[in-house]
Amino acid sequence: MEKIKLIERRKEKGISQREIAEKLCMDVSCYNRREKGQARISPHEWEKLADILDVPVNEIYESDDNQVFICKDNSTVHYLNQGTNNIYSIPEHLLETQRKYIEMLEKEIWELKQKIGKL
Repeated sequence: MEKIKLIERRKEKGISQREIAEKLCMDVSCYNRREKGQARISPHEWEKLADILDVPVNEIYESDDNQVFICKDNSTVHYLNQGTNNIYSIPEHLLETQRKYIEMLEKEIWELKQKIGKL
């Protein structure tokens, strides 16, 4: 999930992603993934970001708790690094929508089984 508060404060201060990335000693693409929520921001990085932006941590901090990270490891081949690691970030609201849809389908299946049983 995109770190809206962090992005807004950075832009308010007129600081580019490149400048922050340099101060965090990382590539711009690595920092960009953190802002987009595609990579976790460590507690130490949150503190450094707050120092760079000259704001309290709680003004920019947004938790990753509302996301679920699913990791699928198919690395059965142990040579030439041919295995894969796929990490997908799924927002909690999408998972909740899927849960509700599954519940609705289960109810419909149960009702259909009841109708078949009465025939």
